[in-house]
Amino acid sequence: MLRLTILFLLLFPLSLLTAEAAPDSLQAGAAKYDITPRKFPVSMTGSFQDRQAQSAHDPLHARALVLKSGDTSVAFVVCDICLISREIFDAAKQMASSKTGIPTRQMLTSATHTHTAPTSVPLAQCQPSSEYVQFLTEGIAQSIINAHARLEPAQIAWGVTKEPAEVNNRRWYVKEGGILPNPFGKLTDKVRMNPPRGSDILIMPAGPVDPAVSFLSVQTEEGKPLALLANYSLHYVGGIPPNQLSADYFGEYCRQIKKRLGGDETFVGIMSNGTSGDINNYNFKEPRPRAAAFERVIEVASVIADKTYEAMKSLKYQRQVEIVMQERTLDLGIRKPDQDELAYAKKLLAEAKDPDRLTTNEVYARETVNIDKGPETVNIKLQALRIGKLAIVAIPCEVFAEIGLEIKQKSPLKPTFVIALANGYNGYLPTPEQHVLQGYETWRSGWSYLEADASNKINQQLFQMLNLISD
Repeated sequence: MLRLTILFLLLFPLSLLTAEAAPDSLQAGAAKYDITPRKFPVSMTGSFQDRQAQSAHDPLHARALVLKSGDTSVAFVVCDICLISREIFDAAKQMASSKTGIPTRQMLTSATHTHTAPTSVPLAQCQPSSEYVQFLTEGIAQSIINAHARLEPAQIAWGVTKEPAEVNNRRWYVKEGGILPNPFGKLTDKVRMNPPRGSDILIMPAGPVDPAVSFLSVQTEEGKPLALLANYSLHYVGGIPPNQLSADYFGEYCRQIKKRLGGDETFVGIMSNGTSGDINNYNFKEPRPRAAAFERVIEVASVIADKTYEAMKSLKYQRQVEIVMQERTLDLGIRKPDQDELAYAKKLLAEAKDPDRLTTNEVYARETVNIDKGPETVNIKLQALRIGKLAIVAIPCEVFAEIGLEIKQKSPLKPTFVIALANGYNGYLPTPEQHVLQGYETWRSGWSYLEADASNKINQQLFQMLNLISD
């Protein structure tokens, strides 16, 4: 009897430690919510003039993943939409938080940037339907609510692989005579966006690419695929019929990775957009033959899914990981036109033949006038998240690849990846050096208006946040 008592006392501390550790074991839940419009036609974002979609080639979704460790719960949502405003995301987060108890500051929401999705924010000449905006807001919230309701014991792993062949910098130095006038009537650009493929005017790209395919894999406790959150710095692929909605390669990747992993109907694949502000799928030096509709989307998604699947074979899963998340806001300046630019813009608008269907230059003229009348600063939202030794940061912009590469290089946590177009939309984010080169992504508008030093100020904040959560 004495021996049994001693044995119990010796084992008791161990059992106590096990009991205390149990609440920190990972739980996860995933869900997707169909955000395909219920009514057609609908306006599509992605062009200077409005396009009307008559149907959907493939469904659009808000794809959610909720992770819980100890008292900390975080939610990811990636939506098959070109861009989503902070107001929409904030409203959706409030709805989801009231149902789940997850703080809104611990929700990372983003858009994929497919150019064949319904308009959700007024931009250029594309106007959203208020009915669809409400539907989208509720769909984002419901995806989080549904994922939270499915929380179960889980295990997690992450990794990085590379696929350089599908990403190309679209800003090029070109030979003399290859620069076109910008919308403000000037020949001051030093680089050209999307120059003619295979042309002898090409000199070299004006920036790097980020070939990394980063991913976070979640399984049930028994090893069944539950969700996979991936990240690749590719703007989009395109090649969709002009009057159809599509989730582009982002949605196709989710279908492809599900097949490779043998996931059932509860599995949720998620592809987020990385730092692809100056990156697309065109091979400028060696152009590919013209492809059939959706052909390139399937090809690219298949290549990335294959690379992910191969990299996943060596993963080691963990059932206990610490999750830490931080959110900050930052005020940034807005680039304003000078008096000559404003006068030029007003003249163009006064001479416009059809105010309801403006030319590209007239669109930029209207943007110039609107920015001149608008605020001097804008407040943006930044996030940094750590899961074990993995770091994820969120920026509400179309971020240039070299900015993402700097974040990955200088981050105290390895690996680190960037989810762009997150928690709002604040246009392109070039570096100050790229602003000097000018070109499409820097032309002042509702999709490019942040101060030239914005990327440095954003990275400064992100590095502070990463250092804090790495301790």
